[in-house]
Amino acid sequence: MLVIALVLLLALILGGAGFALHWLWIIAGIVLVVWLLGFLFRGVAEGGARSRWYRW
Repeated sequence: MLVIALVLLLALILGGAGFALHWLWIIAGIVLVVWLLGFLFRGVAEGGARSRWYRW
C-alpha cells in the first residue's frame, strides 16, 4: 500500500512539474516575441538609422 501511495505521489509531482514547465515555455516564447518586436520598432522610432542593439 505504501509503494502505491509513493508511486501516486511521484506521478502527481511529475505531472505538476510538466504542467508548470509547459507554461514556462509558453511565457518564454511570449517574452521573446515582445523583445524582438521592441528591438525592431526601436530601430523604426530612431528614424531608421542603423543603431547598436546594446546600450553600453
